[in-house]
Amino acid sequence: MNPIIAILKEHNVSDEQTKTVFQALTENPMMAMVTVQQLGIPQEKLQALMMMLIQNPGLIEEAVNELGFDFSKVEAAKASLNKENS
Repeated sequence: MNPIIAILKEHNVSDEQTKTVFQALTENPMMAMVTVQQLGIPQEKLQALMMMLIQNPGLIEEAVNELGFDFSKVEAAKASLNKENS
């Protein structure tokens, strides 16, 4: 199991919250940190999670795929948003 998902499940983060976290992580990783901090994960686990996300952003895509989310749709939406803001 992806270590990000494992930490979320360990702390009883709901599937809906997990989806919100990964949507935020794929759209704006820095802003997603605020979302992650609001999940009630103890500080020591939260720091470990944050370091994982920063040091290995590939884990985000791996988790998205493991959860069955369509990463390509997220990327397409992100690209579309970037074009609108240009």
